[in-house]
Order: sequence, then C-alpha cells, then structure tokens
Amino acid sequence: MATALSLSFSLDPQNRFNTITTTKTTRRFTFSTLPHRKTLIPNHFKLSSSSHSQFQTLIPNHFKLSSSSHSQFQTLIQPGKFLTNDELEKLQFLSSFLYSHQLQSGTVWVRVMRDSEVDAIVCLLADSFAESMMFMKGYINVLRFLVKQYLIERRSSMPHMATLVGFYRGLIDGEDEEMQLAGTVEISFDKNGANATLPSPTPPRDSPYICNMAVEKSLRRRGIGWHLLKASEELISQMSSLGEVYLHCRMIDEAPFNMYTKADYKIVTTDSILVLLMLQKRKHLMCKKLPLISMPSETDLSCSDE
Repeated sequence: MATALSLSFSLDPQNRFNTITTTKTTRRFTFSTLPHRKTLIPNHFKLSSSSHSQFQTLIPNHFKLSSSSHSQFQTLIQPGKFLTNDELEKLQFLSSFLYSHQLQSGTVWVRVMRDSEVDAIVCLLADSFAESMMFMKGYINVLRFLVKQYLIERRSSMPHMATLVGFYRGLIDGEDEEMQLAGTVEISFDKNGANATLPSPTPPRDSPYICNMAVEKSLRRRGIGWHLLKASEELISQMSSLGEVYLHCRMIDEAPFNMYTKADYKIVTTDSILVLLMLQKRKHLMCKKLPLISMPSETDLSCSDE
C-alpha cells in the first residue's frame, strides 16, 4: 500500500516534513546503520492486555500480560516531566491498549510502540518515505537518523499523541507463521500532541490527526493498513471528546484514498494548484465523524490485567 508520510523535519524536498521547534535539550545520537525493518517477534515477546474483552480470544497465551503491564506504563513516563492525574490516567490507558482482528490469512494486533521497537519502526518509516519520494539509497542512513530523532522527540508528547505499531502472524495450511512487525501509524489527540507545523491544507490543531501510516512492503494488500486505521479510530474515540479525526492524502495516492473513502472519510478541502510551484504534491484534507467511547476507569484497567 502506498503511504503518504508527514514526519516533521526539514529534509523533505516537497516540504511535507515540517520543522520541529522545541525548547527542550537537544538529544545526541550515534550515527550507525539500523537493522532491517522486517522484524520477527521471538516467542517470549508479549503484547499488552486489552480492555476490550471481545479480542481476548485472539491473543495467544504467551502474549498476555499480568504484572508486567505496570512496567510498560512506567517506561512511557518521561524523566523530569510533570504529568497531571488526567495525563497519568491516559498514559496508563495507552500502555494497556490493544486492538486485534482475525483475517482470513492470519491475525493482526495493534498497540502502542515500546522503546525496544523504535529502531524497527525507524527503518519501516524511512524505507517507506524513500520509496514514495524516490529517495537516493546512498542517503537512507541519514534519513533513518533523522526519523529516529523525530520519533524520540514525538514520544515526549505522550499521552497527547501515540505511535501505534502493528504485528501480523500469518496462517498457512492451518499452521501459524512467525509473528512479525507489520506496520505503524501516528496519532495526535489534541493541540498539545500536534506538530509545531502541520502540512497544508491545515487541519484544526486541537482535533485528532492521523499521519505517517506505513505497512511492511511484503505484507501489503492483506488489510493491515485498514486495521491500523480502525485501531487509530478506536483509540481516538476513547482519548478525545471531539468526535472527529483528520488526515491528509496525496491526490496521486489512489489506494490510500480509496481506503479512506471506504472508511467514510470525506474531503474537507484540497491544496491549491499553486503548491506545485513549491515542489509539493497536492493533498486532500479529509475528515471523519467518530462515535464517542468512554475511556475505562483505573478500576477497569486494573481488572483487565488480572
């Protein structure tokens, strides 16, 4: 599936990437080649438990959590950052969120990205961007370096945003294949989680926004992108009370546009033809109305871990 990425740094020749402005201390990273994005999940890998009981039967026994859900919650708290009680409650909910769906060809799970998965997501996003932009292969390591800076910086905005990661386990002749990383998508829930500069046409800053969806190339056309979208909508419905979500879709990306229209997204406005003078691709700003779902209480979250 083709992807329209909107990462926020200034390398993009089409200016779809926007510059991050921050008053925080600059982080330094070692410049090294990151592993290939296709990641097999070892047997001891565990997914967070879900507050949605209808999905529990789809989760293999060795993927369920008990006491370890608390440690996953702790890793989401940024050192030195003050969080209100409401933010802590939302952060705890994000750490326990799980969406899953049984496909004809296998099963897909979606949850919030963990620290140990950053490098794999960096490779997936960088390779997807390079593919869509026909980026020179010699610069892929530079792109991965910048994407990693972006991902780490964005994680500091949780729980006002979240990066979701999807996993897929195929089924062949009744036998389960190895689970592997399948895709990713980014969500901002409000203005505190929005990027400093958003792509045009500009969505409302306080409204939820979906961007940076990418699916592993070898796993496309299996419905994984659709379920990344559905997982995003489900999470937004519980994290935001506005009842709507926005996203961008480039006019040249027919497959994503068809998926969004099938999911009931409507075009709000479209870039002027003048953006072509700035070497940008024209984009649709699309919106969908979402049902509101109450976020589980702390008691509900505790019970879901038992």
